[in-house]
Amino acid sequence: MPAWPLTGFPPGPIIDRAGAFLLETGLMSNGLLRRLVVGLAVAAGLLGAGSGSATTAPILVVDVDSGKVIYGQAATDPWFPASITKLMTTYVALDLVRQGKLSLDTLLTISPAAAAEPPSKMGFRPGTKLTLDNALKIIMVKSANDVAWAIGENLGGSVEGFAQMMNETAQRIGMRESRWTNPNGLPDARQWTSARDMAVLGRALIRDFPESRALFSISAIQFGRSVMANHNGLLGRYAGADGMKTGFICSGGFNVVATATRNGRRILTVVMGQPSARERDLKAADLFDYGFSQSPGWGAQTLDALPSSGLSEPPDMRPYICDRKKPMPVDEGQGAITASASAAGASADNANAQLMAAAAPPSAALAFATMNSAALRNRALPPRAPLQPILVWIGRDPAEGAIALNEQEEAEKAEKAAKLAEARKAKLEAVAAKREAAHQAKAAAPAPKAAAKPEPKKALARGKAGVPATASAYAPAESTPVMEGAPKLKVGAVKKPAAKAAPKAGAKAENKPAGAAAKAKATKAASKAQADE
Repeated sequence: MPAWPLTGFPPGPIIDRAGAFLLETGLMSNGLLRRLVVGLAVAAGLLGAGSGSATTAPILVVDVDSGKVIYGQAATDPWFPASITKLMTTYVALDLVRQGKLSLDTLLTISPAAAAEPPSKMGFRPGTKLTLDNALKIIMVKSANDVAWAIGENLGGSVEGFAQMMNETAQRIGMRESRWTNPNGLPDARQWTSARDMAVLGRALIRDFPESRALFSISAIQFGRSVMANHNGLLGRYAGADGMKTGFICSGGFNVVATATRNGRRILTVVMGQPSARERDLKAADLFDYGFSQSPGWGAQTLDALPSSGLSEPPDMRPYICDRKKPMPVDEGQGAITASASAAGASADNANAQLMAAAAPPSAALAFATMNSAALRNRALPPRAPLQPILVWIGRDPAEGAIALNEQEEAEKAEKAAKLAEARKAKLEAVAAKREAAHQAKAAAPAPKAAAKPEPKKALARGKAGVPATASAYAPAESTPVMEGAPKLKVGAVKKPAAKAAPKAGAKAENKPAGAAAKAKATKAASKAQADE
């Protein structure tokens, strides 16, 4: 097999040369290889037509035993590692165990700083203790940032001290492009690595710690009643996959360092800067298939022979990976790669389109030099094999861990109840304060002036002053004119209405004839008296 340059293709027109190479080697019938190489060729062609400072996403396929490169592009370019940093953390820890400076049973303590680290995390309380062995299993499967931070603090005396140990170890095992500042891979503009360095690290872990190889292939862990699957979507889904670690941050995209074994041959693949976990895993699977179909020739490049990159710093992929118009990407293993193929493909196409659009930052026309998303749209890895969880615990042993976990659960319940009670009390106090404020505002407001009541229309008709005494049936007897000689009427002969009683309309109508009768009677009496005279 001819030795390919770093781009993976012979010099000249990329697409034509790639097709000619396939024909010459008799591999055109291999549908997988054609899909892989043509996709890469198209992407690389787009790069050739763009800016001279264009950046490709790093990819590397290496034979583990020989260290020879089967395929590579941008292998030494600086890149933000994300959680594949935890492979470096694990190497430093295992190296200290090998030197006898500590053991896998050494207890680590979760500090307040470690507990405050953002997810992915276990959520351990400050003061929680766990063994180094369980801590390593947790960071390899759950990728817990709080636990990785605790490893750094406990083993290095401080995170800064542990970062120095990481850098010294990296130089010693042949990692040239890496710079480490923290043990968990959370965003730091000063921390980066390369695909080549991660391949060197992966080979060193396999070579130097053969007794710990199972650490990188755990499908799940069980803590208490919780089962947490490995974020590595290749485990249990790609035949022969046996490690190692995934990672994701917006600035670096979706990364993976993975190994697979077939017929006694082990291959290591590094894929970085992908727009989704699904694409990352599918591309790694295709690269494995391609790698197992190749045998590096005597002239193949080794990792040590790869030329240095011309880039001085990693590109920032945040504008393309974490577009605010779309949901925030997550790296949650199976859940992240079993979404609808069409939806995931469309999302990836959008990311690729944005990445290669003219609206990219003027400093570089970024592009994904990998298989185009259209080739992945209707593809998916097989369903995941049943998980086989490994038990992890806090404390020295499972019994102590069960007691400590029960105490933590009780404390969490009490804390939750206290928070609910406090919230309820605060709500009641707020309601009472609102009522009191309303009451005070009402008391402070000026009293409204009483409006004058209008005089009823028929008030004069009902009042005594408006009716002449001689025309009223209710006039006093003394005021009634009597002719001389007429008998005097008794004062009580005519009843007066009750004082201040408002007569009804009907009663007023009845009183009119009564007044006329009284007048007629008085006239008749006067006439009789005159006649008698």
